[in-house]
Amino acid sequence: MKHIILSVTNDLVTDQRVHRIATTLINNKAEVTLVGRLLPDSLPLQRKYNTYRMRLLFKKGPLFYAEYNIRLFFYLLFAKADILVSNDLDTLLANYLVSIIRRKVLVHDAHEYFTGLPEIQDRKLVLLVWQTIERFVFPKLQYIYTVNDSIARLYTEKYNNKNIYVVRNLPIKVSKDQWPNRNTLGLPADKKILIIQGAGINMHRGAEEAILAINYLTDVILLIIGEGKVVPNLKKMVSSLHLENNVMFKPKMPFEELICYTHLADVGLSLDKDTNINYRYSLPNKLFDYIQAGIPVLCSNLEEVAKIVNAWKIGMVAESHEPKYLAKMINEMLKNENQIELWKQNLAKAAEELCWENEEKELLKIYEKLP
Repeated sequence: MKHIILSVTNDLVTDQRVHRIATTLINNKAEVTLVGRLLPDSLPLQRKYNTYRMRLLFKKGPLFYAEYNIRLFFYLLFAKADILVSNDLDTLLANYLVSIIRRKVLVHDAHEYFTGLPEIQDRKLVLLVWQTIERFVFPKLQYIYTVNDSIARLYTEKYNNKNIYVVRNLPIKVSKDQWPNRNTLGLPADKKILIIQGAGINMHRGAEEAILAINYLTDVILLIIGEGKVVPNLKKMVSSLHLENNVMFKPKMPFEELICYTHLADVGLSLDKDTNINYRYSLPNKLFDYIQAGIPVLCSNLEEVAKIVNAWKIGMVAESHEPKYLAKMINEMLKNENQIELWKQNLAKAAEELCWENEEKELLKIYEKLP
């Protein structure tokens, strides 16, 4: 039995991708440990695989990443392991060094185009550090997979590595039996609900414009679920605009709880902006969560997201983030009952195809190649 250690810098609770991957691996006779960190507000974990969460002195910034990688290095140096899996660039250096010292197989899962993150573009020293780590390690990697074809293409062109695989962020099929109703979850029964959800509600995600669009809509509630750097500012914005009765916030929650809210919404919003290369080619979890929940999608015109929405005919693509324009599109979506029925039929078909039960086969093909 192979022992696989997967490393992430989050607290494991809301990371659906690594949870699905870890579950698939243990279901295929591997012993798995998932390593992350423990935060003061971290929810308890109960998983079928082993977990190890480090309590760190620093919570963010350069000192956090330095402390995390040093602690991870020493953990991996002595832990039982046959295969090391680094998730994103911020866990790669410690994994790479230990894989060399201990002669272990290293697999890299690139969740995004990390050096294209908007948060680091104007921080030249920070960007330089990450670029240096990437340039040092990435060309030496033999086993890499990422979340979509566009990011795989970017890395292939950058490092001339033709063996970059794709494992998309598709959710497990969900059963709609015995889901709670709106009243049970404290949601209004007499209003339409728009939803934005995610663990990364950050800058340039379109949440501000969605809030402003609410000014032009009647009997519509915007539900924002999750966490991110702009959430405190979003709450201030709602207060200053006196939209407390029109915008609801919910904290991060496990997927099993989140999907109960998602399926009660009328439209799922995915409004990331084309302001950086990372967002341009993103394919966010929330898109596929909306599909599994069976709700039509309004998305921005980003290549990978729009391709899914248009191919499956499950919603509309916005060409602008101007609030009045967004409100007009939302109104069109909510009032066209015939179109809603067609979207829901297509969503049911998409949910059958775009699920982890199908995508995990691509993951297993990769692990079958490992020595």
